[in-house]
Amino acid sequence: MKAHTQETQSTMTPEKSLQFLKEGNDRFVKNLKANRNLLEQVNDTKEGQFPFATILSCIDSRVSAELVFDQGLGDIFSVRIAGNFVNEDILGSMEFACKLAGTKLIVVLGHTSCGAVKGACDHAEMGNLTKLIQKITPAVNAVTEPKDESLRNSKNLDFVDTVSKKNVELTIERIHKESPILDEMEKNGEIRIIGAMYNINTGAVEFYD
Repeated sequence: MKAHTQETQSTMTPEKSLQFLKEGNDRFVKNLKANRNLLEQVNDTKEGQFPFATILSCIDSRVSAELVFDQGLGDIFSVRIAGNFVNEDILGSMEFACKLAGTKLIVVLGHTSCGAVKGACDHAEMGNLTKLIQKITPAVNAVTEPKDESLRNSKNLDFVDTVSKKNVELTIERIHKESPILDEMEKNGEIRIIGAMYNINTGAVEFYD
């Protein structure tokens, strides 16, 4: 499989981009890989890059977007931060990726048993991590069940995963609210912004499209 070129990128639509990721994750789950020569892709991309999607995911070492979607060099922009939330820098990166570099799809990718979300559920405090976790607290507060405080912590993995999904939803809302550029692009049909969850037990990605 060759690296994307300006010509192949121009044929991509938001729907086709999503299908590429779904097919890639299906290969990953089946322990298959597209036939790529990575060194050839290094050479093919030396003059420029033409990725088709932008993935915002967690720094968790088990959730590498290039691997779980079976993509090669130059295929996707990968933005990673613990808890997969957005700030000005990440929004700016996304705007560059879509408006200037031509990607057609933004995926906010959460995952099960997320350590950052667990920290937010437990209201953990430690150095700079304290402020990071506070970015996820709105998702914790938005999940109203269970009401029993003894069940609203990291020991309850169902609660953790529900908060992770809510965090994805709130992150997408923030993208629309805080980036008029991306919001307008989606309204015009130039891009799509969707959420997804990666299951660390199975390797499968569930898209909320």
